[in-house]
Parts: sequence; C-alpha cells; structure tokens
Amino acid sequence: MKITVVGAGNVGATCADVLAYREVANEIVLVDIKEGFAEGKALDIWQKAPIDLYDSRTIGTTNDYSKSANSDVVVITSGLPRKPGMSRDDLINTNAGIVKSVTENVVKYSPNAIIIVVSNPLDVMTYQAHLTSKMPRTRVMGMAGILDTARYRAFLAEALNISPKDIQAMLLGGHGDTMVPLPRYTTVAGIPVTELIDKDKLNAILERTKVGGGELVKLMGTSAWYAPGSAAAQMVEAIVKDQRRIFPVCIKLEGEYGINDCYLGVPVVLGKNGVEKVIELDLNADEKVLMEASRKAVREVMDVLDKLG
Repeated sequence: MKITVVGAGNVGATCADVLAYREVANEIVLVDIKEGFAEGKALDIWQKAPIDLYDSRTIGTTNDYSKSANSDVVVITSGLPRKPGMSRDDLINTNAGIVKSVTENVVKYSPNAIIIVVSNPLDVMTYQAHLTSKMPRTRVMGMAGILDTARYRAFLAEALNISPKDIQAMLLGGHGDTMVPLPRYTTVAGIPVTELIDKDKLNAILERTKVGGGELVKLMGTSAWYAPGSAAAQMVEAIVKDQRRIFPVCIKLEGEYGINDCYLGVPVVLGKNGVEKVIELDLNADEKVLMEASRKAVREVMDVLDKLG
C-alpha cells in the first residue's frame, strides 16, 4: 500500500507521522513545494522508526509527483492560511488554485487513488478537488466531521470527568460555525448524554465546538495540526484496511437529506472503495432547519468559487 500526503506543513507531517506509526502503509510519500521541506520531515519520521518500532517508510519530495505514482490514497493539506487584509474571496481564489493544481497532478500519477481534502475552506476545497478530478463522488471527500466530533467528545469527557473512549457522537453540515450538532445521537457507553449533563452545559460545549478551530488560533497564533492530522490519518486507515467504519465526512450530496449539489458533512461508511454508503439519518424539524442553514452557508461559498471561475 502507498499513501501520499501533499503539503508537509504541520497538518500534513502529523498525518504522515500517525500513518507511519500505525503502519497503515508500506510507503508514505510527503510532497511539498518548499525545497527540502518534505524531504526533511520524511527523514525525521523515518529516523523515529527504530524508537517507535514501525516499518513504514517515509519519503519526501519537492514538487515531484512522479514519486507519488500509483498511490492508493492521497491526502491534500496544501493551502495558505487567511492573512490580515485578505478577504474570504481572496482566500478561496488562492487555495482553489493550489488545490486544482495538486489534484491535476494526483490524477495524472495516481488515477485510481481516493482523495481526502483537508485544505480550507474545507467544504469548497472538496468541491474544487471533485470538479478537477472528475472522479465519482465516492472517491473525493473532505475531512472535517471527524475533527469536529473529536473536539466535541474531548470537551464532553472533560466536563463529565470520564474517558473520551466511551463517548460516541455525530455532527452534520458544514465545517465551523454552521455545523449541525445532534445531541440525541450522542452517547456515553450507550447512555444518552442528555441523562448525564444538563442542557445549558451541553449547549455551551456545542457552541465551543463550533468555534473550536478559532479557539486554537487565538491561543497559538496559528491553526491546529495534531487533531486534524490524526483525523485525516484515521480516514486513510479506514479506507486502506477496509474497516467500513462510520464517520461524518464531507461529500457531494445527491438527494440525501433533500439536498442536491452541495458538499456537506454526513455519516458514511468508509471502506476500500472510499465512501461505500451514505447514511441518511431521520432528522427532526429543528435539525432540518439547522441543516438547511448550513446548506445555504456552504452553497454561498461554493457560488463564490463558481464566480471566480
């Protein structure tokens, strides 16, 4: 098995490190445009192998996609963070150009790969990768829901003073402020979370989850990388090992939840073919309202990309 991670920054390098440590693939290739950057990160991860006892070989390359040829899964983390004075449209235009170029190279050298997008704005960058690749929607997806639910579960574990291992949760919709929380699908060792925490505390945790990324930016001056990188790696592992795990994943909806032609996070079964099945939950009236609001917000950003051409 061969996996390529495009973008050797904090998120990409973390993803590659987790994949190597868990021995998800024989070969993990890091690609970056900065001279020597991916090579250095890959060498550092490889030199850790005798300490952590894994056999996965990490290889770095500067903009040479031929070394990524015949990858089974490709993770795209490339893109620039939003800078002071940069409008949303500028950010979309810049990162869409990067993701388009990366996707073209991915398709050229690994036409049978499954693509996982981590670049921001996540939902619209998944749209860009899907447009460029011309692949079936089941093979082009975005990572956001796993990260959002992880933050939610971590906050719950802290509030309840329990292990995060026992918490299961589901979130839908766009990544960020318009995500759709589903408290009635949240359980702790099978116990509905609403029986363990009062409504106000739960709502406060949900609000904190929505701005989870922003909280980290304020603390560190940059965006998160450990959790996003690990979340992407978990998706890769589910695909490579055909685990058929159920995760919230950003995918183009084609009628599910009454929505067409919009990229939103929904629960899916992840296996060797990518998205094996989209799971359609029976949402109540309030949840449907939130889902529609999320759809409108994501569609608005998709329209920006369409206008930019």
